[in-house]
Amino acid sequence: MISIGTPLLWTLFTVFVLIALAIDFFALSRQGAHSVTIKEASIWSLVWVAVSFLFVGWLWWYLGGTGTDPAAKELANAKALEFVTGYVVEKALAVDNIFVFLMLFTYFAVPAEFQKKVLMLGILGALVLRAVMILIGAWLIVQFHWIMYIFGAFLVFTGVKMWWAAGQEPDLDHNPALNWIKRRMKISPTYDGPNFFTVVGGVKMATPLLVVICLIGIVDLVFAVDSIPAIFAITTDPFIVLTSNVFAILGLRAMYFLLAGMHERFHLLSYGLAIVLVFIGTKMLLIDLYKIPIAWSLGFTVVTLAVTMLLSLRIPPKPGQTGTAFPFSPKPAGEGSQAGDAH
Repeated sequence: MISIGTPLLWTLFTVFVLIALAIDFFALSRQGAHSVTIKEASIWSLVWVAVSFLFVGWLWWYLGGTGTDPAAKELANAKALEFVTGYVVEKALAVDNIFVFLMLFTYFAVPAEFQKKVLMLGILGALVLRAVMILIGAWLIVQFHWIMYIFGAFLVFTGVKMWWAAGQEPDLDHNPALNWIKRRMKISPTYDGPNFFTVVGGVKMATPLLVVICLIGIVDLVFAVDSIPAIFAITTDPFIVLTSNVFAILGLRAMYFLLAGMHERFHLLSYGLAIVLVFIGTKMLLIDLYKIPIAWSLGFTVVTLAVTMLLSLRIPPKPGQTGTAFPFSPKPAGEGSQAGDAH
């Protein structure tokens, strides 16, 4: 598998990510537990987007985008376009993650001042998980080219399933993952500050905060299964795949607090994401017959998401309609969700 990832590039990228995470953790510890304001979330969201585009600009320059060698300029342009397309796709798919996080925080009534810590741990888990799955995916593609067809068919299936699930209210009361956790953990009925464990009546129990962490890990796994094949449909270069994923995830925490209050306004976004997944899956299925240009993929993704967001603002949501299509069981008619049941 051809990759631009030299030892120097991998080292520089790894050092950058570690520094970024250290700064994030330092800021988290200095601020302590507090509710994140829209202004703070907006600033950090802009910072992460700016850093991502500074990186791709630097990469374009490093590969010879400003030089006189036509071959180097062509390579620089191609890799920069692959990164931007992958970044946009992963960022768009991350929006659905955000809506699911919001559902979990609401269901478990997670205090606003603790949500930041939970998201930070969730992002760390997502980074490790994505790196492992990308390495496995790259190895599978090298060893078995036909795996691309399986990835493509899976994305088409996922897109169709997301389309049909869009607008249905998820039901955590009957979620298999939550029920599995409840059978194996004693869960306290209340929070104990930012602690993951507490003692109730002399019995050591997990707090609801730990349950939320576990469920966010499962959410990361579910969405990684969708997003990893999607990025491989855009590029098979492991360096571009990993860097675009990581940069999209690094800004996830800030984006959550920015969009947390807007999920109902973008109630049609899941339909747009479903269309994008079907398009990317089709592109992967056609890879040996016709290679859809990366620029077309980027344009299609941006236009589709923009149209669905604009339509969301113009068309009011139906009663009970949500902005996520996460595959929890649809709630049976007439049933409500009681957070206390999960504790």
